[in-house]
Amino acid sequence: MSVRYALLALASPIALLAATDAAAQEAAQAQPEATAPADSRTDGGEIVVTAQLVEQKPMDVPFALTALQGQFLDDLGITEFDRLGQFIPGFDVQNQSPNNPGFVMRGITSDSGAAYNEPRVSVFQDGVSISKSRGSYVELFDMERVEVAKGPQSTLYGRGALIGAVNLVQAKADPKNAYGYVYGQYSNFNGYRIDQTVNLPLSDDLAIRVASRIKERDGTIANLLGGEDYNGIKSEAVRGALRWAPGALTFDLIGNYQHDKASGTSFKSIAYNPTDPVTGAVIGDRGRNSGAALASPSSFERGRPLGLDRDVWGVTGIANYDFSPNLSLNAIGSYRKFAGIEVFDADGISLPALTAAEDAQGNQTMGTLRLTWKNDRVTAFFGGTYFREDGFQRAPSQFDERVALARLTNTLNGGGAIPGRAATDPAPLALFSNTAFTGSLLQGVLRSQLYSAFRKAGLNDAQATAQAATQTNALLPTAQAQAIAANLKPGHQETTTNYGRTESWDLFGDVTFDVTDRFQVGGGIRWSHDAKTTGFSSAVSNGRSILGGYIGALQLLGSSPATAQQLLGALAVPGAANIPTSALYPVPLFGLGAQPTGTNGQLYNADHNDSGFTWRATAKYEISPEANIYANYARGRRPEILSVGAPSTPGGAARFSVLPSETVDSYEAGVKTALANRTLFIDGSVFYYRYKNFQTTEQQGTTFVTINAGRAESYGFEGQVNWRPADWVSLFGSYAYNHSRFAAGARDGNRFRLSPDHSAALAVQFKVPAGPVKIDFTPSVTWQSKVFFDDDNDLPALQVNNLVPDLVQDEVQGSYALVDARLGFETDNGRWRIEGFVTNAFNQKYIKDAGNTGDALGMPTFIAGEPRVYGIAASLKLGKR
Repeated sequence: MSVRYALLALASPIALLAATDAAAQEAAQAQPEATAPADSRTDGGEIVVTAQLVEQKPMDVPFALTALQGQFLDDLGITEFDRLGQFIPGFDVQNQSPNNPGFVMRGITSDSGAAYNEPRVSVFQDGVSISKSRGSYVELFDMERVEVAKGPQSTLYGRGALIGAVNLVQAKADPKNAYGYVYGQYSNFNGYRIDQTVNLPLSDDLAIRVASRIKERDGTIANLLGGEDYNGIKSEAVRGALRWAPGALTFDLIGNYQHDKASGTSFKSIAYNPTDPVTGAVIGDRGRNSGAALASPSSFERGRPLGLDRDVWGVTGIANYDFSPNLSLNAIGSYRKFAGIEVFDADGISLPALTAAEDAQGNQTMGTLRLTWKNDRVTAFFGGTYFREDGFQRAPSQFDERVALARLTNTLNGGGAIPGRAATDPAPLALFSNTAFTGSLLQGVLRSQLYSAFRKAGLNDAQATAQAATQTNALLPTAQAQAIAANLKPGHQETTTNYGRTESWDLFGDVTFDVTDRFQVGGGIRWSHDAKTTGFSSAVSNGRSILGGYIGALQLLGSSPATAQQLLGALAVPGAANIPTSALYPVPLFGLGAQPTGTNGQLYNADHNDSGFTWRATAKYEISPEANIYANYARGRRPEILSVGAPSTPGGAARFSVLPSETVDSYEAGVKTALANRTLFIDGSVFYYRYKNFQTTEQQGTTFVTINAGRAESYGFEGQVNWRPADWVSLFGSYAYNHSRFAAGARDGNRFRLSPDHSAALAVQFKVPAGPVKIDFTPSVTWQSKVFFDDDNDLPALQVNNLVPDLVQDEVQGSYALVDARLGFETDNGRWRIEGFVTNAFNQKYIKDAGNTGDALGMPTFIAGEPRVYGIAASLKLGKR
């Protein structure tokens, strides 16, 4: 039985309605005035948060916090992280695919998939860290609330909260109220979604809750080669929860499972038109949001098609025990595992220059104990956390060396071999089998290198051209060049794998003291110790790379010309790719994207220990019962990283390096208000951050490595308003200004990647009675200013050392706005509801990423944003949520 049918059987509408309706009637008889669970709202209806690990009103939290209730998420159709980020000031989420999200908090991006890397933005699910990027993108369904805490939160949340934390609070089983919910929608692109929830009280202190989601949608970017369109989605998720609450003890057991099987991501080149790889006919245009011609060769990863296949599951136990009204103990234990493989066409064209995949797996174990004391003047807690994580990231790739050579020489169109063919139109694949053509390209690469050397030596253009031609013919005669070309592999395969293991122990404490009835101060400290093991291996899978060997030979020309000439001769031997290395044939096993380790795939490991402190200090003053002002200082710390990369020469050892801890000093001040009889909530904050040892990525040849970029700084303002002036209308608005820039080195003055300077959101809900029904209309608009997708801001001056220099600054998205709307009709008691919806109503064209793996070959790719989606939906609700 597939997961889909299992979920349908587990929470089918008929069974749900029958069971819930009966339980709701029993609960109504036993408790006719049942209210919402105590941990979701205050008596006045205002949301309660646990951002400081104790229950509070948002206005009493002395740092910038956005908390959204589950009903608000439903009203605006917020079912995924990227949509959530559009409404929260200072928080953005990029969704290339569920396997490759980017979480951005006040300019800082956390998205690395390397097993040894540390996150910068913590994502928690009911107090459990799920921050590893390849397992953190989860479906948002049956949520109680979402809390997003901005600023360094290492003291409260521990590892990975360098610049903020997101806590997903899922709805728990409720022994007091029966509840059932069924939601179904259908949209264009053959999209559908079914959400189902049932909460069944089994006794006064025991209940179970089961929720599920099934959704699917065809791709939104046409596959011009035929087959499944790109950027399609298919996800199935289920959650089971049990609550036992016998008096002073509350125990929750929660299990989550999610399976994603998305179609291929539209990594599209805008430098080359989509073409038929057989005929060379142009079949599309270079628009960033138009159809693409991408494919995965049948020889790659056992014929796995483009797309993602990912499983994420976990089990969490949460226990709270009240020793007295003042003293309580909280314990959390969890185990979580993720495994996903994604195949993508990295070059963005129909020719198989570079195909890649990522196979990322990991498991996480976490346990926390926290003791809390609270009275009229003091709130304090202390505790400890144990965290262990094991994982790996395997990155196989396949190059067509003939096509890659043509890209290196800017002759994908045939370089004049096809008269009149535009430079933007790749030639048919068959042309690259012509050794006369590819042999001339090899000679051209050598001639170009020699020309540059002669020019640097002082020769004029004519002299350098003549000398380069003469030397090329001597070093690489035409027959020898064609012999090497005949050995170029149409499917060279290699794989790099990095491993990471972390064991972490934390001790933490925090105290808040009411100096007076109006003035409050607080402070906290956390000590963390990490024991890390990093591993690395790289290997060529089907013989040496001939193109890699050729590039290696050219690099030896200046230092050892005799050795270079011998290597060129060896590469011309028939079958050179698969001749074993020996004394008679002393040619290393060259790689192209990365050089192999040791004995072609030998694993290298290294250990590293790291300890450090983080701290915070807060102050809050109550101007009036309706307004608070606050200020805080915090030190955020990202633990030291034991980074690793491939050897510089074939058969070498992996290269390990320790990147120093990335730290930030944060200063923030703000005001929070609850006006107009607590129907108008307005918050505003200003902040300033100073970073040391800011870490970013840099391209070196065909690989990307993590480096220490030095200092950086950020400052800005965030504001949000939530207003309900009447029963029939409510308004939510937010705005963020964030000036995040590098302050040292070659990137001095550059913007942080994925970080708009300005962003804003506005949503209004009108709900009015109309006879036996209520009609509601909810328009919303979100807007962001320009963003770059890499810290180098795609500046040509910072890319001159790339294997293929990128001389065009086009990896940028200008400002844009998205308009959505929902129109609904529901019965007066809220039981039945029908609605129509549209997202991106004006079909705004935008991209959500650019650059990517294709940049390694000077072929940046672009991922289109979501087009207009519209549809209808219906739901049935029984009991209290």
